[in-house]
Amino acid sequence: MGSTKPLRLIQHKKEALWFYSFISFGYDHVFNPGQYTEDMRDISLEHARLHSRALKVVDVGGGTGFTTLGVVRYVDPENVTLLDQSPHQLDKARKKKALRGIKIMEGDAEDLPFPTDTFDRYVSAGSIEYWPDPQRGIREAYRVLSADGVACMIGPVRPTFWLSRFFADMWMLFPTEEEYIEWFERAGFKDVELTRIGPKWYRGARRHGLVIGCCVTGIKTQSGDSPLQLSHPPKRSTVLHPDGA
Repeated sequence: MGSTKPLRLIQHKKEALWFYSFISFGYDHVFNPGQYTEDMRDISLEHARLHSRALKVVDVGGGTGFTTLGVVRYVDPENVTLLDQSPHQLDKARKKKALRGIKIMEGDAEDLPFPTDTFDRYVSAGSIEYWPDPQRGIREAYRVLSADGVACMIGPVRPTFWLSRFFADMWMLFPTEEEYIEWFERAGFKDVELTRIGPKWYRGARRHGLVIGCCVTGIKTQSGDSPLQLSHPPKRSTVLHPDGA
C-alpha cells in the first residue's frame, strides 16, 4: 500500500492566497522578524552572486518585497522584477520607497510568464513551501535563467523530531535537504550547494525545524529549456482573490 500524502493545509494556490490576504497586514513587522531576518536574507543573497548592478534579477514569490529590498542594494531597481500571486502582499511592496522603479507583477511560480533565458539571477524566498509541484517550480527557475545564471532558493527544511514533523506536514511543504538538491539537479542545475541558515536566536540542534532553514544555489551552464521533461501538465488551481475578484 502507498503512503498517505500529508494534508498540508496551505500548500495550495487558493489557500495560500487567502492566508496571505490576512497576514499581509503584519507580515513585515510580526511574522518575518522571528523566522526570516535581515541577517538570514543577506547571508543567502551572498550566495546569489549579485556582483553587478546591471544584472537582470527576478524575485519569485517575493511577497511584500522583503528579499527584494536586499536585492536592490546590489542591483539597479529597473533591472529587478518582483512576482507573487498575492495582490495584498504586492500592495505592501509597492508602498516601499526603496522598491520604486522595480517591475511588480502577479504570477505563478510554477508557470512563469517570461521567455526562456530572460534573467541573470533567480531568487525565491519563503515561497516553495506553498508550491503544489516544487519540481516544476524549480524547472521554471532553470528555464527563465540565461546561460551562467544563478538560482538562489531560500526555504524551510523538514524537521527530524517526530512531533515537529507531524505539525509541519499538516501546514505546508517542508522539503528535506536531500530533496532540494535532487530537485535542482534534476532540473539541470550544476554546482548545487546548500547552506543552512537560521535566526540568531536559534541555537542548537535543528530537529524542531524552522520556517526558513536553508539557502540552495545552482548554476545554469547553457542556454535553453530545462533538460527535465515532465509528463504531467501544470496543476491548475482556481485562484480566487479573497475579495471575490
